[in-house]
Amino acid sequence: MENLFVYLPIFLALYVLTKLFLDKIQSLPPSPFPSLPIIGHLYLLKRPIHRTLSKISKRHGPILLLQFGCRRVLLVSSPSAAEECFTKNDIIFANRPRMLIGKHLGYNFTSLAWAPYGDHWRNLRRIASLEILSSTRLQMLSNIRVDEVKTLIRRLFHNQNQPVDLRTAFYELTMNVMMRMIAGKRYYGYNIGSSEEAKRFKEIHLETFKVSAQSNVGDFLPWIKSRRLEKKMINCRRNRDEFMQGLLEEHRKRRGIGFSSEKTKTLIEVLLAMQETDPEYYSDETIKGLMLVLISAGTDTSSNTMEWALSLLLNHPEVLKKAQTEIDNRVGHSRLIDESDMAQLPYLRVIINETLRMYPPVPMLVPHESSAACTVQGYNIPRGTTLMVNIWAIQNDAKIWEDPREFRPERFEGLDGARDGFKMMPFGSGRRGCPGEGLGLRIVGLAIGSLIQCFDWERIGEHMVDMREGMGVTMPKAQPLRANCWPRPTIRNLLSSM
Repeated sequence: MENLFVYLPIFLALYVLTKLFLDKIQSLPPSPFPSLPIIGHLYLLKRPIHRTLSKISKRHGPILLLQFGCRRVLLVSSPSAAEECFTKNDIIFANRPRMLIGKHLGYNFTSLAWAPYGDHWRNLRRIASLEILSSTRLQMLSNIRVDEVKTLIRRLFHNQNQPVDLRTAFYELTMNVMMRMIAGKRYYGYNIGSSEEAKRFKEIHLETFKVSAQSNVGDFLPWIKSRRLEKKMINCRRNRDEFMQGLLEEHRKRRGIGFSSEKTKTLIEVLLAMQETDPEYYSDETIKGLMLVLISAGTDTSSNTMEWALSLLLNHPEVLKKAQTEIDNRVGHSRLIDESDMAQLPYLRVIINETLRMYPPVPMLVPHESSAACTVQGYNIPRGTTLMVNIWAIQNDAKIWEDPREFRPERFEGLDGARDGFKMMPFGSGRRGCPGEGLGLRIVGLAIGSLIQCFDWERIGEHMVDMREGMGVTMPKAQPLRANCWPRPTIRNLLSSM
């Protein structure tokens, strides 16, 4: 035992020196010291992950090679490095790492979110971009978004002068929009049809959220497997699959009776029609995988962005007032704002852009993995390296943005769209960039624009809205937003007639 204590420091010193020497001669990116045997840099990780990794990058550099257990991880926190990854090396980094969640909730790595780059993924992406989330399809389904926003406005009008739980309101709004687009059904609020079906859907979505939020140590230390977590994932997969299969069968029966018009087709109907032309490829599993990706990727991200945006406006009433004035001048008081008005409301757009900059929907982009060796910023990146891009760090970097933690929408005036090169990419970039960007911006723009057009808003109490970030992949607020609102006098008559 005494010999063990004598040789252990020598062994550790040799291990560290050897690793440093090998990294140097292989021209690998710098790596924080020390990387411990077996666990590597896992000991450094503390929640929230995006802030912890940002601090590490500030100390050691914007491109780092970390060791998370058995996984080599390239951490990128600069626009130039991100640009290299998503342009010159875009195809190389178009894979996903194989993780437990991709196995069980991604239909064994065959869903759009988790499938490796190749013919199958390219076809899924084509379906999502051209058949499900194209501008034409989104325009056909715009009445759903308008209807759900009006439902929220009516609810606020009839319950005026009462504090509003905006987290719940935004969550229910986005879930109803997505499920009406997918299956023609509402599961929250009024007119929900089957209460039992709605209850089951809510339970399944909550179960999915809880399981997805849990860290799986086995992804990095494969000899430490959590059978309990895997069992939960298997159970969650089964429940989700059974529910979505029920929706497919219901739509099949409906198709047997008659066809919906092109403008009222649900996304399930669109995909079932494609299944008839190629039943082997457009299997039920493929359709269910696409629908589940839409639900998981298109709900929390949009509702969180709305909550952050209104929180920022409540803390900056002068910005809120300026946005209301713009809407009054461009839209007037005789009708509600419409999605087509967004092109004429540049100040509302820059408010949303600034919100996305400060609080990106996914602060750490969904991880990528290199399918071959490549170089980034002159460093050699081995095959099989996991790529983590810290969007939050890039979009809140004082070297890139002046006073980055100050809410200043004017900084985006004159810029086209929500992007500013690779300094600003809240929806990712490259082949794996989010195909739902257009839908997300439409929902957020219409909802926030309508709420500030129709109501005056005020914080509850004298204190500023708490802007601390909570835990989760999609970075919710730590404290749910509650606020007071009342109808604006200039639009009260319009609201009364709704």
